[in-house]
Amino acid sequence: MTTHKTATAPDARAFRLRTPPVSGLLRLRLVVVCLVLSAATFLLVCLSVTIGEFRMGLGDAFGGIVGTGDPGNVLIVRELRLPRVLTGLLVGIAFALSGALFQTMTRNPLASPDVIGLTEGSATAVVAAIMLGWHSGAGLQTLGLLGGFGCALLVYLLAWRDGITGYRIVLVGIGISWMCASATDFLLARGGQFQAQAAIGWLVGNLNGRDWAETLPLAVAMVVLVPAALGLGRLLRTLQLGDDVAIGLGTPVQRARLAIVFTGVGLIAFGTAAAGPVAFVALSAPQIAQRLGGTAWPPPVTSAVTGGLIVVASDLIARTVIPGTELPVGIVSGAFGAPVLIWLLIRANRAGSGG
Repeated sequence: MTTHKTATAPDARAFRLRTPPVSGLLRLRLVVVCLVLSAATFLLVCLSVTIGEFRMGLGDAFGGIVGTGDPGNVLIVRELRLPRVLTGLLVGIAFALSGALFQTMTRNPLASPDVIGLTEGSATAVVAAIMLGWHSGAGLQTLGLLGGFGCALLVYLLAWRDGITGYRIVLVGIGISWMCASATDFLLARGGQFQAQAAIGWLVGNLNGRDWAETLPLAVAMVVLVPAALGLGRLLRTLQLGDDVAIGLGTPVQRARLAIVFTGVGLIAFGTAAAGPVAFVALSAPQIAQRLGGTAWPPPVTSAVTGGLIVVASDLIARTVIPGTELPVGIVSGAFGAPVLIWLLIRANRAGSGG
């Protein structure tokens, strides 16, 4: 591998690999931020698995994660506590990475999946599955995927007017989101008491009782979708320059957008099926990562790490803020993300952005 400094960014180094033939920019600030956030996330993961009816120290928790130490601790950590924490971590990564894709593609920080209706679409489909008696497994993931894609297609078609703008996507998406919310309320009103209670507990974003049945399908999906999302980086950068410039550079604009939408909806759908619509992670994590990294757009890897940290930290707070009570993780993430949304709205209003 060969590297050299660039004149445009003092902390960036251009690199080139001969096998495989890959080149790009490596920013030192982003690397440092990712390492710090990853270390903080790992510490919170270890701290989270110490919490439960049987308390254990950080050393015992770490030993349980890696499979060393007391066999009882290993069993408690790996079978009862680790699936919940890993589900939260993967959901945070999925939501944040999807938010970064949509915000970058539309060049609008408000165009996150939970604002433009994609999360609500997946949630409505999953609630329908719960009403049919499907509480886990491939059925939830499949219907969540279909619901997310249906909303994405509807938003795209309704926002089209000789092209699309991020502002129109946000406005149309908000309307679609409320339509899906109304459909969800109808399903809850028509469903049985048991199914309605299960759906309501899931709709706020919940990691309580999660086991490997929810973690493993999400992990398999992430193995496919995360590399796909990271591989779309070059297309995202050219789309930011506008359609005319992107076409001039040889970018297949419509196919690129479809690939981005397909990947982003897949991340949202699988994450929603595993833990429910955890509020505001897809909106806030990319914006926090952008400011930590000092970039002009949400950096995908940093956004993913930030999202994982937010969900794991929110779940830890939800389990400890009221002794003896485990709150849904979505309550904490919503309380954290709502001020971020208000700030972005105020900032957009001052900028006078529209479309």
